Amino acid sequence: MTKAVIGIIGGSGVYDLPGLEDLREERVDTPWGAPSDALRFGRIGGTDAVFLPRHGRGHVYSPSGINYRANIHALKSVGVTDLVSVSACGSFKPDLYPGLFVLADQFVDRTFGRESSFFGNGCVAHVSMAHPVAPLLQQRIEAAASAEGIDCRRNGTYVCMEGPQFSSYAESLTYKGLGYDVIGMTAMPEAKLAREAEISYAIVAMVTDYDCWHPEHAAVEVESVLKVVHENAARAARLLARLLKDFPAEHEPCPIGSDRALDTALITAPGARDPALLRKLDVLMGRVNSAR
Repeated sequence: MTKAVIGIIGGSGVYDLPGLEDLREERVDTPWGAPSDALRFGRIGGTDAVFLPRHGRGHVYSPSGINYRANIHALKSVGVTDLVSVSACGSFKPDLYPGLFVLADQFVDRTFGRESSFFGNGCVAHVSMAHPVAPLLQQRIEAAASAEGIDCRRNGTYVCMEGPQFSSYAESLTYKGLGYDVIGMTAMPEAKLAREAEISYAIVAMVTDYDCWHPEHAAVEVESVLKVVHENAARAARLLARLLKDFPAEHEPCPIGSDRALDTALITAPGARDPALLRKLDVLMGRVNSAR
């Protein structure tokens, strides 16, 4: 069995994780460049955790400027087995109200300006994204929310837009009409890269607003979003602390194979793989290479 190490990526308003014991920081270099910030290591109860603020402390990186590959590679390199993504989002449904946490299980990728894969020419891989969220991890997040009395809804579709601008009215109506639940700017390509890195991934999408479709609510503005973000941050800290406190010591094998995604993904023949790219992929492909 593999020791469980929980990675937490904090989004808007979640720049720290209170309650971590034995806290230390470390700058981690990756073949893809620098992550958003130093990794912060600690534990709650018997569970080891690694925290990374997605936008950096002070919120210095825009959604399009985040080095998603460096973030995921850094977390993989320090042994993260399960990754919880915390992010702000807008809602397309009246019952998904500001302050609610949505544990989305599907994504629609509408981004266009981001590097979305570790693989490429010289080593091609096609991981499955049919079910992008690890169900056992999602269940544990839901249980932690219930234990803390935090309102949350399980499942739903998160559409990821490029940003950094908020939606136009026409876009908002379109996404609502398509039946999507929430909208944000950061889950993609984060979830895709986590799958390539064989890290079990789940998201806590914290609703801050109704996007701009709602006839009784004003268009989205940073000031109003930040007010709810700050309120959500305290609840997120409680949720994460409870999750870590109750987490099992050993990583639970993922029933959908998110932690073995490369078993059926690599298509380039071993003899045709680019050695330079393989060196960059060593941390991600170590398990597969050692099994040969």
